[in-house]
Amino acid sequence: MEIKPGIYEHFKGGLYEVHFVAKRSESLEEFIVYKHLTPDKKSTRDFWVRPASMWFEEVDKPEYKGHRFTFVSEK
Repeated sequence: MEIKPGIYEHFKGGLYEVHFVAKRSESLEEFIVYKHLTPDKKSTRDFWVRPASMWFEEVDKPEYKGHRFTFVSEK
């Protein structure tokens, strides 16, 4: 799956700004590079990475079934 830069919402709440996809040199595994957004929609200073496979996971819990992250808008 391809990810586009922009704002995503986590299934538990919270907004995240995706900047780009990076690859690990040894395995070529893709990672999503993102920042957590504060309630006033400003991004934190820290960049975070998460394997793309986790980003695109489907969550299957009694209280929620669906995408882990959902695209909300462009930056």
